[in-house]
Amino acid sequence: MQFDDDLNACAAAVERGDPDRFRAAMAAPVPARRVLFPIYAFNLEVARAPYVTQEPMIAQMRLQWWADALDEIASGGMVRRHEVATPLALAVGPEGAELLRPAVEARRRDADGSDPADAEDLEAYLSDTGGTLMWAAARALGSAREARVRALGTHLGFANYLLAVPELLRRNRQPFPDMSPGAIGAAVRSRLPLRADPDLAERPDAGARVAELSAWRVPAILARAARDPQAVLDGRLGGSEAGARLSLMLTAAGLRRLP
Repeated sequence: MQFDDDLNACAAAVERGDPDRFRAAMAAPVPARRVLFPIYAFNLEVARAPYVTQEPMIAQMRLQWWADALDEIASGGMVRRHEVATPLALAVGPEGAELLRPAVEARRRDADGSDPADAEDLEAYLSDTGGTLMWAAARALGSAREARVRALGTHLGFANYLLAVPELLRRNRQPFPDMSPGAIGAAVRSRLPLRADPDLAERPDAGARVAELSAWRVPAILARAARDPQAVLDGRLGGSEAGARLSLMLTAAGLRRLP
């Protein structure tokens, strides 16, 4: 009963704070949601920790709380009672907790207000956040396709980063070393087409296919950003609600057709 209450709390938090991943989880098979919702709720907690306070020290303390929680899960011993940390322990286990450490450490730069120094620095941040999260989810679902999943998760991290640019600017951050539309467009086009990424040539297994549902909006977001880089700065990448829902429906239908 307590686990079900925790799972519902995780799902509700993801629905409020990360609606795209909530929809992806709801499109997944029901048993997979018991894994996905705690992982996505954890991500929500660490992603927003730097932004719920204007005090960097308090933000770092919030992140340290999660680092300590991962330590407890990784040790295989007692885990603190918390509506996200407790089901997360069951979802990922000790090895999965170790995998999630970079997702916490990467957010420390957000807490400090640090901007990416160059393209390589940004790529490392996206890999540690988006790539780590998707791989932790896929692994917990039984996947062995680490290179593929991490690559797609990093692309998802980039797409979400593009969506966040206007809010980051509002907070006096500089999301890209060069904020000109031309430079942003070049950064987007360097990822296209996604199928050219050699890591994505590997065929996904069942666990990867479920975890990869969270990337359902990536092609459309990148395509729009490539056509109109100014839309990144203006916050016009979201697209229509109807189009977004259709995209997820088609992605989920493809999942069910595959063996």
